[in-house]
Amino acid sequence: MGAFSIWHWLIVLAVVVILFGGRGKISAIMGDFGKGLRAFKKGVKEHDTEVAEGDAKAIEANTSAAVESDSKDQAAKT
Repeated sequence: MGAFSIWHWLIVLAVVVILFGGRGKISAIMGDFGKGLRAFKKGVKEHDTEVAEGDAKAIEANTSAAVESDSKDQAAKT
């Protein structure tokens, strides 16, 4: 018998048909992968923006609270 039996060739043929057969399955898979990557990057960017906006609001709230506290301390001293 040869190096490959008929079953080996059938399996290879099935893999080739799955990968390259039909309407360009590999290009469709890569297109879907690209769309997924873009969506992931967009989500990360939006998350970073939300975190930065949240940090800015927290800093603003802390600053205004500190200013009010200082003004109350000044008023109490006089």
